[in-house]
Amino acid sequence: MRRYDFPRHLLAMGLAALAGFIDALGFLKLGGLFVSFMSGNSTRLAVGLASGTSVALAAAGLIAAFVGGVMIGALLARTAGRWRKQAVLGLVTLLLGIGGMLTAMGHAGDGLTLLMAAAMGAVNNVFQRNGEVSIGVTYMTGALVKLGQALATALGGGAPFGWLPYLLLWLGLVSGAVAGAALFPVMDLAALWIACAFCALLLGWSLRMGPLPAASPLA
Repeated sequence: MRRYDFPRHLLAMGLAALAGFIDALGFLKLGGLFVSFMSGNSTRLAVGLASGTSVALAAAGLIAAFVGGVMIGALLARTAGRWRKQAVLGLVTLLLGIGGMLTAMGHAGDGLTLLMAAAMGAVNNVFQRNGEVSIGVTYMTGALVKLGQALATALGGGAPFGWLPYLLLWLGLVSGAVAGAALFPVMDLAALWIACAFCALLLGWSLRMGPLPAASPLA
């Protein structure tokens, strides 16, 4: 993450906040499952299989939707080339907009949460290096590991603030989750309209940044 410039750091933090917001909505709607954090769903799947409960099927569906979203986002990113960041954000904005419309039409069942999971899978294709995810914006375990390592480096006389980008990324997700949890009792999944609008703002920010330089491996 430290290889990126300040505008891309802001974009990553914004996407982490978006992921936290949507994951909080999904978590509260589903009563303990996630639309963004697939490690948690994998554990819920395993526990459900061991105990023979229906949560295993629900967790498996969310995981499949997330992976499907990653696949679609990756294919779109590959097609879009230097504009892959903007193309993926456009796709995520579209999916969240569809979610908002489904909510307005009174459809707030399992299909909607699967759509949310697919959007969260797709958004991980915004940042790539050599065709692979370089910044995971929907999961923070890796960021927290790097935060701890960078803190150790700083204590050992290395870069004094190399840990800051990872802390800000984590704080972005947490702040977004707080906002989602606060709005859910008031708006339920209609809060997806707010997520859609915020994602559109992030798309606008990425358009202002312009396309990826032709010779750069970073997205």
